Amino acid sequence: MEPTTGVSVEAIKTIATAAAIALGGMAPAIAIGLIGSKGLEAIGRNPEAATKVQSSMVLGLAFAEAIAIYSLVVALIVKFV
Repeated sequence: MEPTTGVSVEAIKTIATAAAIALGGMAPAIAIGLIGSKGLEAIGRNPEAATKVQSSMVLGLAFAEAIAIYSLVVALIVKFV
């Protein structure tokens, strides 16, 4: 049954999908930028610790990217269910 406001369920699903992927992609993008920036600052200050910093930085980047993938999954579920 369609809502009485004139807005279809499909339009609401499309807006919710767009919001989920937009907000779910923005936060990890900012986090990845900050992780990369701070990691390079740390390597610049202490080049001997570059391998330790780099491994921690890559792990943090992977976790931040996983959040973006989760938001994509949520957006797809909202769109197709």
